[in-house]
Amino acid sequence: MSQFYKDLLGRIEKREIVVGVIGLGYVGLPIVLRFCEEGFKVIGFDVDPEKVSSLLDGASYIKHIPSEMIAGFVNGPSQAFTPTNDMSRISDVDAIIICVPTPLSDKREPDLSHVESSAKDVAKYFKPGALISLESTTYPGTTEEVLLPLFSSDGFKAGKDFFLVFSPEREDPGRMDFTTKNTPKIVGGVTQRCSKLGCALYSKIVENVVQVTSTKVAEMSKLLENIYRSVNIALVNELKMLCDRMKIDIWEVIRASNTKPFGFQAFFPGPGLGGHCIPIDPFYLTWKAREYDFSTRFIELAGEINTNMPYYVVQKVMEALNSQGKSILNSHILLLGVAYKKNVDDMRESPSLELIRILREKGAVVSYNDPHVPIAISHRKSFKMKSTSLDYGKMKKYDCVLIATDHSAYDYKLIVDNSRLVVDTRNATAGIKSDKVVKA
Repeated sequence: MSQFYKDLLGRIEKREIVVGVIGLGYVGLPIVLRFCEEGFKVIGFDVDPEKVSSLLDGASYIKHIPSEMIAGFVNGPSQAFTPTNDMSRISDVDAIIICVPTPLSDKREPDLSHVESSAKDVAKYFKPGALISLESTTYPGTTEEVLLPLFSSDGFKAGKDFFLVFSPEREDPGRMDFTTKNTPKIVGGVTQRCSKLGCALYSKIVENVVQVTSTKVAEMSKLLENIYRSVNIALVNELKMLCDRMKIDIWEVIRASNTKPFGFQAFFPGPGLGGHCIPIDPFYLTWKAREYDFSTRFIELAGEINTNMPYYVVQKVMEALNSQGKSILNSHILLLGVAYKKNVDDMRESPSLELIRILREKGAVVSYNDPHVPIAISHRKSFKMKSTSLDYGKMKKYDCVLIATDHSAYDYKLIVDNSRLVVDTRNATAGIKSDKVVKA
């Protein structure tokens, strides 16, 4: 038995190891805090100096994570959490968890630059016997094809001199019923010893750890979870457009179908897909499938439908304005909600950003309000906007109010009563009878 394996397993059980987490965003920061809660020392790494500075001051930049918790671990008696952008401190940790973004390129191809950069830092500084876990969503084979050669370049052997696993993140920002602690964690290692060490580590912060036979299985399982959602959301989005033509309320249809106690799970339509997973991850598998001369038609069709939803919504806005004798050109439109889902401050891949871009291209004057996002910045859409104050009594100054995200903070009855025209993409106005409301 590898002495490194035996020593690390024993130190994990005694909570004597130092854990390193690379990437302190929506995935990495909750993991840091869970290890701190369980009595581990943690060093958090991020290339963004503003994030590191904020954390050192005990301040949170993620709405659902309280600053008091961060301050307690950074500056409190335990001093369990040390944020830094000094990657050389990887040499001080025993287990390294990589939680960096995996976006798509402009050509919808995997962009592994953040993973590769982090892995190179790990390869440069990690000490023999370290456990390395990749959590960033990617295509099957990434752990063995990209990371493993980097860590093996000096003659080190996986399962003996270092230990490598893939354990996909399952983070749902803003959700209260399922957290890092009670959401089952999948772990797959490049060897059996790697898997056992990965399970030992995560079992200290997660109630249920599910071991699979390989990193590829773990990688594919994450993609299946997100593709399942993407395809089913595309299905209800397509049915929404059909039901609109047939003068059928898709929301009532879904409610009716959802009364079936078996064989049906409700998915809901919207203005497009948002978040860090569903709009992006399926295309990692589409790209990888080409190596095997395989066409992933369901994935590509779902992506096409979901990507086109903002255009459908804008068309509905144009038709609604036209019914009132107005052109979209120079119309004043208030968009409610730029976060990708209700009651969070997460804008990643939000369809609202695409709605703003398209509306502006068509000549509309667009403002937005979001109680959770005071400033909206989109480098890809090339704009920066500030949330306008919401005065229900002055909403008639807008030609149209577009509900893009159904935050609970909004009083939808007041919005409808005080607006000229409301286009609702989320069924937020359900139960409010008014000729001013158009569903989209």
